[in-house]
Amino acid sequence: MDNWYIAVNGQQHGPFSSQQILQGLQTGIYNQETLVWRQGYQDWIQISQAKELDNQSTAATPPPPGPVGVIAHEIDYQIFGSEMQFVEIELDPQESAVAEAGAMMYMTDGITMETVFGDGSNASASDGLLDKMLGAGKRLITGESLFTTVFTFNGQDKGKVAFASPYPGKIIPLDLRNYNGKIICQKDAFLCAAKGVAIGIEFQKKIGTALFGGEGFIMQNLIGDGLTFVHAGGTIVEKELQAGETLRVDTGCLVALTQTVRYDIEFVGGVKSALFGGEGFFFATLRGPGHVWLQSLPFSRLAGRIHESSPQNNAGFSTSGEGSVLGELGNLFQR
Repeated sequence: MDNWYIAVNGQQHGPFSSQQILQGLQTGIYNQETLVWRQGYQDWIQISQAKELDNQSTAATPPPPGPVGVIAHEIDYQIFGSEMQFVEIELDPQESAVAEAGAMMYMTDGITMETVFGDGSNASASDGLLDKMLGAGKRLITGESLFTTVFTFNGQDKGKVAFASPYPGKIIPLDLRNYNGKIICQKDAFLCAAKGVAIGIEFQKKIGTALFGGEGFIMQNLIGDGLTFVHAGGTIVEKELQAGETLRVDTGCLVALTQTVRYDIEFVGGVKSALFGGEGFFFATLRGPGHVWLQSLPFSRLAGRIHESSPQNNAGFSTSGEGSVLGELGNLFQR
């Protein structure tokens, strides 16, 4: 069993995998003197004394996971705007970017657009029909379109293509090389990426997370070694969780997390708080080490408020009573 426990500030945390501990060493969360224990050890020892970890920590860092034989294109970008943002990507000749269908805002001359099955990370003439259907099927399971669009610059000098976020919020640029080649995000957060980044599915192992996680049983994973862009509503908050540190958030406010963060669901508590607290029955519990991104305005919350304010029973939408102290009573005189 690859289950390690760590002593931090006199408290035991875990279990963690060897990979999580090694990533903690690389990011400075742990050091060689941090105490660890696993089954088979009689007492706590320092990381430097654990042969299993010492051998791995001195080994060369493996390349980030991604599609076999695929290296993501290197792209430049610039993000414009404050609340309704868009990202402009600069492409060299034969460089490509992949985006959600319908996300394109504008593109300069020389850029060709091709709609493909799946995420486009392995889109080539040599791909078989089964490979393309599998890639498209993954996207269908996460609730996304069967298709993505690949934008390739075939001209001279530089080409530019821009992609806009679908609702008010922020665009977050993420270089997957800084996160061991993988980021997990909510299923509708992906906006665009350099060609070569694979968009897959991330299953939540615990049934509680599956049923009540707010994001459903399946989240997206973005895998590769290139730039990717995700969007979120409202203001973005980033949190760096230490080993064993726990953060409880509204399930809809979770945007993305690194692969070392453990994600679970926790019941709010008392029945009265659950029924009348207005925060729902469950929280998302995030346990470090790792990095998480949160949003202040989930789209579901925004859509709910719009729905509450929309005309009911196909009635006309009237604004004549706005600001009036009569409120809804004023509508009684409009019949």
